[in-house]
Amino acid sequence: MKYIKEYGPYILIIVVVLLLKTYVITPIIVSGDSMYSTLHDGDIMILNKLYDEKDIKRYDIVVVKYKEVNSSGKTSNKDIIKRIIGMPGDKVECIDNVLYINGEKVEEDYLDKDTITENFSLNDLYDTDTVPEGMYFVLGDNREVSLDSRRIGFIDIDDIEGKASFTLFPFNRFGKKE
Repeated sequence: MKYIKEYGPYILIIVVVLLLKTYVITPIIVSGDSMYSTLHDGDIMILNKLYDEKDIKRYDIVVVKYKEVNSSGKTSNKDIIKRIIGMPGDKVECIDNVLYINGEKVEEDYLDKDTITENFSLNDLYDTDTVPEGMYFVLGDNREVSLDSRRIGFIDIDDIEGKASFTLFPFNRFGKKE
């Protein structure tokens, strides 16, 4: 009984922290330059895991589970961070470095002015005109180096782990990211 009174609060704190980290929020570290200049390699962010299908909005920055197959055929799960561009039913294409969604030109203020996006359409990439139901089309902000839906395909809702919109570190980049 003495041990429960003495150590109980500490055990409770540990359990609560583990539950929060597992099901609500968790820190993540940005790896690579595919979201530069919005996010930088090594940025520490908060991932909101309570993010579900009804919360998904175009241009959200999300962490996605990606199944990577190495040269020996072995599959491993990798987390990648990208921006949602195409929603279910959307027609997405890029012509002469201009992104169009459903035929409307999109101003991509989050991109560096020097960013180059090669021409593509969903029909060229996947032989379909629109993003399928329950799927999303994601792009990195640094389009020239990004491993995104142009190469890995549409992203299933179940592969979206959460929304990353707040940078904790480094402190000079502290704050909300859009």
